[in-house]
Amino acid sequence: MTVELRPLTHRDAEAHCAGEDAETVRWLTGGYGTVDGTRAYFDVLAENAMAGRGKRGLGVWRDGRLAGYVDFDPDNADGLELGDVNLSYAVHPWARGSGVASEAVLAVCQRLREQDIGRRAAIRVELENVGSVRVAERCGFRYVRRFASSTDTHADGSPVVLSRYLLDL
Repeated sequence: MTVELRPLTHRDAEAHCAGEDAETVRWLTGGYGTVDGTRAYFDVLAENAMAGRGKRGLGVWRDGRLAGYVDFDPDNADGLELGDVNLSYAVHPWARGSGVASEAVLAVCQRLREQDIGRRAAIRVELENVGSVRVAERCGFRYVRRFASSTDTHADGSPVVLSRYLLDL
């Protein structure tokens, strides 16, 4: 299997929103997106990519079909050190369990190397998110430590405790 990473456009917004489910909302977004809001978000990601700063996101395609999303953010400092580039990702339900996330993470790490962005790729994940923990381990990331997030909170206002995994670029 080979996945393809490419920038998301307005025409991808409906498929992107259709791929969101309870798992995506729980572990990544915190809520379901709208097509209009998703298009606006894709515009921000495209502007960041053109400027070479901030969070940049890519669609993950498998067999010509949008299978998920991966982004990287060299400006995210929550639990990270200078030179760490935060990675986030989600895989649509139909493509889960087939290695799509691992392949996408490794492909985005290769892009970071080629573009000389950061020194280490970082995955910050809740311990209960066993799928993402497996992705980090399968891709060769090493566990570093647990920390209380300074930006992510539970519904009761308490900080989310995340595990930090790193991969040298």
